[in-house]
Amino acid sequence: MKKRILLIEDNANNRRLEKFLLEKADYEVIEALDALSGITLAREERPAAIIIDLRLSDMNGVAAAKVLRGDESTCDIPIIFVTASVLEEGIARMKEISKSTYIMKPINTRTFAEEISRQIE
Repeated sequence: MKKRILLIEDNANNRRLEKFLLEKADYEVIEALDALSGITLAREERPAAIIIDLRLSDMNGVAAAKVLRGDESTCDIPIIFVTASVLEEGIARMKEISKSTYIMKPINTRTFAEEISRQIE
């Protein structure tokens, strides 16, 4: 059975690329275009991991991750932030979220799925 990954990304080009790379690595990908629908999907689907953009249209990724960590049904799901933000403050906020890591944009298409796999296994 394929492991399911929730991809929360509002940029269509980034979402298509990340989804393609994950499906090529034999993951099932469910998608959300904003944080609120992503939180809802995470609660309903309980994916093996959540990949979330740091900058979303309705809520930043760290705020969404805090909501997920505060919910009994999603508190243990690994979260992988994907961000172009290299500011020390942003990195520090991501590191405050338990069971999380981050990948810098632009993603490395050769290693992206492998980096995600390391967080799940």
